[in-house]
Amino acid sequence: MSLYYRVRRASVLLLAVGSLAACATTEPRSLQPEGINDPYEAQNRRVHEFNRGLDRAIVRPAAVGYSTVLPDEIEDSISNFARNLGEPSVTVNSLLQGDLRGAGISSVRFVTNSVLGIFGLFDVASDFDVPRHDTDFGETLFVWGVGEGAYVELPVLGPSTARRTTGIVVDLFTNPLSYFVDSPEQYYGTLAAAASGLSRRGRFSDTVDSILYESADSYAQARLIWLQNRRFELGDGGTGSEIDPFALDTEGF
Repeated sequence: MSLYYRVRRASVLLLAVGSLAACATTEPRSLQPEGINDPYEAQNRRVHEFNRGLDRAIVRPAAVGYSTVLPDEIEDSISNFARNLGEPSVTVNSLLQGDLRGAGISSVRFVTNSVLGIFGLFDVASDFDVPRHDTDFGETLFVWGVGEGAYVELPVLGPSTARRTTGIVVDLFTNPLSYFVDSPEQYYGTLAAAASGLSRRGRFSDTVDSILYESADSYAQARLIWLQNRRFELGDGGTGSEIDPFALDTEGF
């Protein structure tokens, strides 16, 4: 990878962090954890309708077909592979949060599953009682004290916030593997992650369908559930029990 390309990627990362700091740190604290800060609701609802149409026409049929055709064991192996390729990013974010234990866990999981689990196709680390540890740059920003920012719904990716959206962008650059793996191998993780998302959409089809297509206001329902779940994950105040009907991380619908 050329020096120019590395510098360009670093510049994008810095711009992303700067934009988040500008829009999220001014958020009134009173809006968290129970309140909803949605100043772009009209625009968000238009994006939500686009996402619903995309889900109905493409994502849901593909997900149901994917889960129906493939045996559960193969689906699990693909999801394990995608998760394992993301472990180095988890390690980096854990270090940025000052979480040495989390960094150690994710490092051990990556090495164990890569070597003994055939590049992560099998979750051998869990068999050895090494727990799963997950984090992202959105959580890193939370640890650093950056506010949640406005709620947004992203095309394809679904519910998010200003802070989480910046985290998604920055996480494109936090995985050390992306700097050492050349094409086309560097896209294997992206393809596996997409397949894993289809798997989760297929397995939770009934629950997601009830929210998207049976709710009186699917936008408000999805927004509430996603915000409650995300805040619970971050430990951002008392939000009760975890609600995770999507089981899609922040990957949307």
